[in-house]
This record gives sequence, C-alpha cells and structure tokens, in this order.
Amino acid sequence: MLDPLPFRNGLAPLRLRLPHGDAAVTLLDFLEREYPEDTWAVSMAAGEVVDEKGRRWDRESLYSPGRFVYFYREPAPEVPVPFELDILYDADGIVVVDKPHFLATIPRGMHVTESATVRLRRLLDCQDVTPAHRLDRATAGVLIFTRTKELRRPYQELFSARSVLKEYEAVAGFDASLEFPIVVHSRILKDHGVMVAREEPGESNSETRVELIEQLGSSARYRLFPKTGRTHQLRIHLSSLGIPIKGDPYYPVYTGTPADDFANPLQLLARAVEFDDPITGKLRRFESRRTLAG
Repeated sequence: MLDPLPFRNGLAPLRLRLPHGDAAVTLLDFLEREYPEDTWAVSMAAGEVVDEKGRRWDRESLYSPGRFVYFYREPAPEVPVPFELDILYDADGIVVVDKPHFLATIPRGMHVTESATVRLRRLLDCQDVTPAHRLDRATAGVLIFTRTKELRRPYQELFSARSVLKEYEAVAGFDASLEFPIVVHSRILKDHGVMVAREEPGESNSETRVELIEQLGSSARYRLFPKTGRTHQLRIHLSSLGIPIKGDPYYPVYTGTPADDFANPLQLLARAVEFDDPITGKLRRFESRRTLAG
C-alpha cells in the first residue's frame, strides 16, 4: 500500500490510528491536545493531514475512532555526523555506499535524519531507497541499498540466507599466546532495551573466523569473517579473546560516548561483501575505500 503522502526530506509521513473512547469532538481538537507544539491548522490548510485514501482532514473534520491519519512531523534536532557518505556503485537498481563511523543505517530513536538511509534518499531524490542489510552506527564500511521496492526482497534474502561473504577488518589488542586463524563460537543474547549483548553458556548461535593480518606493536590488524550476524558479534568475540577492538565503548566494559564526540571511532570496518547477484547471477564484490587507524 502506498503512503497517501509523499516522503519529505527523505522521511516517510507518520501514521496514527485514532483511539476509541476519546472525548475529542474534532480531529483538530485531538491533535492540538496530543501534540500541542505543532501548528495543525496550518498543516491542514496545506493539505498535509490526510486519511488512508489521501483525503484531507480539515479544521471541521469530526473525530472518527479507528480511522487513520497521515501527517508530517519534524524530527528532534540531531548532532550532525561530520563525515561524508560515499557512493561506491549506483547501477542495476542497487546503490553501494561506504558508510562512515557514527552514522546509523536506518532512521530510528535518536538518529533519524543522521542516518545513511535518509541521507541517501535526499541525495538521490528517491524515496524507495532501502538498505538490504545493516551496519551498527559505530561500524564503517560497505552497505548495500536497493532503489526499487521490487528489488528489496531478493537482495535482503541474500543476507538473511547467509549467502553473502562478509569481510571485516579490525584493529584490536594483541596477545602473542593466541594462534591464528581462530574460529570463535559462542551463544550471544541481547535483551530489549539493554545497550550491550552478552555471552551465555549453551548452544552456540554465532561464529566468526579471525585472521591476523599484521602486528602493530601492542595492537594488531585482523581480518574477520562472520558466518552469523548476532548483535555486536565481532566486538564480543574479539573481546572474549582478550583483544577488544580499539575505540569500543561497549566491550569489555560499557562506558558510553557523548553524541557529539567523534574523536575516537570504533576501529571496525566492513571491508567487503561478495555474492552472486540474485538478478543477473554474476559474481559481485564491493570493497570499502576507508582505512582504520593503526
């Protein structure tokens, strides 16, 4: 179903279903009470408050429980991420970007306009741009988007079916007693609303192959191949080996980082993805141009 209002500034309109049992007489009464900071009469006059069929709600429209209302709301001010989103490839219905550290993949929570999805929709003037997979806000590197709704499923299913070779790079601690390559298995769980995930005894649900690229004094550069995609998997697995990733404020101890602190990025990069294209069948490989601090 198409939204009855177009995207604006890369963001979809919001949808609200009017609750039953409310004492409001008109829709305007309800909206002004629930969202007093917005200028609803002005929005209605501009045709920016509509129902599911695109019909305008106006100042005199009666409150109708169970009906849908579509409208725009400006997101809260955000701290701008001072790094560019670079496009590596844009053809055949897909867009491959090189995401910087600190930029979220999708609009969510505190990070709405400062997300790769919204930036790319604005840049390309294409509201159907959708990520085929995700990277943590703290992780930089290769991220694939589709341009059309028809392409969403085949590319998203590549990742959900684990049919993509994902190669990461990290700068982390070094322990001379460890012999590489190492394949790490563990059971990772994360509770809703909790910032960090955890490892627990039990059947493994995560797997990462860790290869040593080079030693850098007390640190080292590693190549990582995750077979699964649990929350914070790479960060947890290296931390569990006693070699946490440089710049990680989550593991082994959660410290947090202020929203405006961009000085110490997590030294984790989605270096490359490789897969058989679900449409053409040909082998594709995309690599990040970014580098990590040594």
